[in-house]
Amino acid sequence: MSRNALQKAVEPAPVERPERPAVPVQPTPSALARRFHQICTSAVAGALADSGLTPLQYAVLAYLYVNPDIEQNSLAARLGVDRASTSMLVDQLEKQGLVERRINGEDRRARLLRLSRPGIALRKRLHPTGRAVEKEILSALTAAEQETLIALLTRVVATNEALARPGAGRRKPKPRNSSK
Repeated sequence: MSRNALQKAVEPAPVERPERPAVPVQPTPSALARRFHQICTSAVAGALADSGLTPLQYAVLAYLYVNPDIEQNSLAARLGVDRASTSMLVDQLEKQGLVERRINGEDRRARLLRLSRPGIALRKRLHPTGRAVEKEILSALTAAEQETLIALLTRVVATNEALARPGAGRRKPKPRNSSK
């Protein structure tokens, strides 16, 4: 038996491993979450291009459609953006005639938001497009896997809600004063 034949005979057979799709990011939760967010935002922005809305503006319409008369600060918390950005979003949508803002009768400092008739019509028109984009994004998964992914993401988000701060990571943290 030749040396090569002998070497091949004693070498273990190569292990068949399923190919992992090439992912251009580290397979860590933060890197994958960021890339998934980029994919979702880009896909939704493309689908909304003809409407003139941004993904966040559409999110406002979606929340107000399901929760009319929500306080502006509650909307900010649900969107996961700061109150100033929410105010700016609402101002933009109000100028377009899509959102109505009124004073809360129980707390005159608070503003209640709801969709106007044109806002309701636009949300109804865009809703199937939004669902189609979500379906396309998750098309690599079976229906059961999609449900599992949503359930797992929901659990992770709910468990870590205390870490969800609007603007976190965009600004350098302030140094702590150690003299106190």
